[in-house]
Amino acid sequence: MSRISERFSTLRQRGEGALVVFVTAGDPNPELSEKLVLSIAEAGADIIEVGIPFSDPLADGPTIQSSTFRALQQGVTPASTLEMIARVRSQSEVPLVVMTYFNPVWQMGVARFAQQAAGAGVDGVIMTDMPPDEAGEWHPVARQHRLDTIFLIAPTSTPERMRLVAQMSSGFVYCVSRTGVTGAREHLPEEVPQMLQAMRQLTELPLCVGFGISRPEHVQAVCRIADGAVVGSAVVSLIAQEMEKGERAVLSAVHRFVKELKEATRAR
Repeated sequence: MSRISERFSTLRQRGEGALVVFVTAGDPNPELSEKLVLSIAEAGADIIEVGIPFSDPLADGPTIQSSTFRALQQGVTPASTLEMIARVRSQSEVPLVVMTYFNPVWQMGVARFAQQAAGAGVDGVIMTDMPPDEAGEWHPVARQHRLDTIFLIAPTSTPERMRLVAQMSSGFVYCVSRTGVTGAREHLPEEVPQMLQAMRQLTELPLCVGFGISRPEHVQAVCRIADGAVVGSAVVSLIAQEMEKGERAVLSAVHRFVKELKEATRAR
């Protein structure tokens, strides 16, 4: 059983939802980024998604695009991201998921990327632009290296696509709350419960909802109907806002915010 599956099993026994937190590797700088991942784990995040900076992040909104640009300016690469993850893994057993696009994986080499990711202690991979029907090159290699492949569904996903996601996913299914790009929003779309209900008829895998989840009350609402909530842009935005105040301010603010988000998963 993977770390991801073990974490969801433990959470079910506790009656808690999962808090999945996204950060961009190398933002706001490589040294602080590593400290942030460890602090987020300490604050109670159940799974941490580490985004590999990419020059053309089409699925991401302006907040994460800006963080990616900052990281790229400092020379962060897929290889250095995996090196950072290996250092984090030596200090924490928190489940770690790499979030990327297919191009960086293809550039490194699919087999090489999977091997190095597994060796670094990565538990799962999300490729936001890789649908399951185009994952033929990646999927068997990921299984060989015991990496969970986490596919996305959206309110616009067809029944056929949802069935394919159910068949090929492992770890959990990432349920996009709305069409469009990542970014914090005020309210959850009305289509989310219907999407989750349809997906539950196809799989027993945990379902986590992301895109637009930015407040503890959002997390609480999501965890009433899903197995977990993904918070990304709100955390990345907080990092950018606090950076002018220095490293200690960033770590303190993010740690406090993640603790508040995690507490909301217990109030189902």
